[in-house]
Amino acid sequence: MSQDPAPALYAAQEPVFPRKVKGFFRTFKWWIMAVTLGIYYLTPWLRWDRGPNLPDQAVLIDMANRRFYFFWIEIWSHEFYFVAGLLIMAGLGLFLFTSALGRVWCGYTCPQTVWTDLFILVERWIEGDRNARVRLWKGKWTLNKWRLRLTKWTGWLVIAVATGGAWVFYFADAPTLLSNLINFTAHPAAYITIAILTATTFVFGGFMREQVCIYMCPWPRIQAAMMDPDTITVAYRDWRGEDRKNSEAVKAGAPQGDCIDCMACANVCPVGIDIRDGQQMECITCALCIDACDDVMAKIGKPRGLIDYLALSDEEAERAGAQPKPIWKHVLRPRTLFYTALWAAIGAGLVFALFIRSDIELTVSPERNPTYVLQSDGSIRNIYDVRLRNKLGDDRRFHLNLTSNEILRIELEGKDHVLWIDVPADTTVLQRVYITARPQDPAASIESTALRIWVEDLESGASASQSTIFNGRKSQ
Repeated sequence: MSQDPAPALYAAQEPVFPRKVKGFFRTFKWWIMAVTLGIYYLTPWLRWDRGPNLPDQAVLIDMANRRFYFFWIEIWSHEFYFVAGLLIMAGLGLFLFTSALGRVWCGYTCPQTVWTDLFILVERWIEGDRNARVRLWKGKWTLNKWRLRLTKWTGWLVIAVATGGAWVFYFADAPTLLSNLINFTAHPAAYITIAILTATTFVFGGFMREQVCIYMCPWPRIQAAMMDPDTITVAYRDWRGEDRKNSEAVKAGAPQGDCIDCMACANVCPVGIDIRDGQQMECITCALCIDACDDVMAKIGKPRGLIDYLALSDEEAERAGAQPKPIWKHVLRPRTLFYTALWAAIGAGLVFALFIRSDIELTVSPERNPTYVLQSDGSIRNIYDVRLRNKLGDDRRFHLNLTSNEILRIELEGKDHVLWIDVPADTTVLQRVYITARPQDPAASIESTALRIWVEDLESGASASQSTIFNGRKSQ
């Protein structure tokens, strides 16, 4: 009994040679590519003066000291909630733009799209446009073919090395690291990171362009939950274009639509699909097919928009010759308004938290073993580890004190009759603190007494505090 073979889970790669196209969306993509690549490559070289004791790189991820610097903002390791909040905002922003405008992230600003555009540009400069590249692909391996291939691969490799090199500059002082890399004195981790990113950029941008988008990226499969018929996306107006010029129906005498079946839309597609086949997972909505189709429509005297950004919910109205709904009605609907409100609320919360945080902080950790110490004179002592954090750009002297409803005395270990400690700039210092209650004081005999430890910078007036408890004899 014969059985049908199991369907293949992976389609063999077919080479895609997108044709050069001119138009509004192609120009718009060039500008986005220039801006995004400029930001990526140049940002580590921007300087920002934070004072003599802090790094002057504008954007720096200082893993050794567990800091993140972004111009005037400094994020410490214990403030990771800022980074988590930004990641949540990025996710919500992706949901918002996808529900409103489809896969605009994929088509315009995704790193895979940006670097693929750059690699295709280099390929076109060296090997020629679509027809020349197809002939070269099908031709034998002659000396000229080897020369063109090696030249192209060299260009790709230069871009890939620059990409991996730019990434490591975000984690160390860029000029210093560059000098160390050239002199082969940099840490091995820098060379390994550059090598890995160079290899992935070279392979993904040069040889696995559409495979990354189709098989490796999860977003094409998630986007269906973010989109609905009111989403503005790239689509083909089949009610206007069909029947096509070369279709069997037209050959049999049926009226011809606006589509002349020139294949321009398919030939410019970077993932090698035909938008006229309907909505497809592979489509990244880069809109290059719109430019190609509009150019053909202009040449044959037909109105633009056979392929366009449109909402599928307008199909019935457009088939009947009516005007579609205004774009703003598609964009401003309950789902997008909810995403916008949630995104704005998280952003406002992060900004509020950023502005109310203090330049000095302390963390109080009571010593649990023993809970208290009985002194020879009958007094009760509790021990605390106080962590003082100086976020200011210069050294400061912090004064410690306590407030409580009961009589308590505070002392600093190693500081006789002194209640201050010098904390260097941008540093955390651990100080052991003793708090004592005399035998006759109520705090010595009762189970626990609430208190608050304060730290104050007299120069700036900044202060911080944390509440804790004092354990008496009845606490055991």
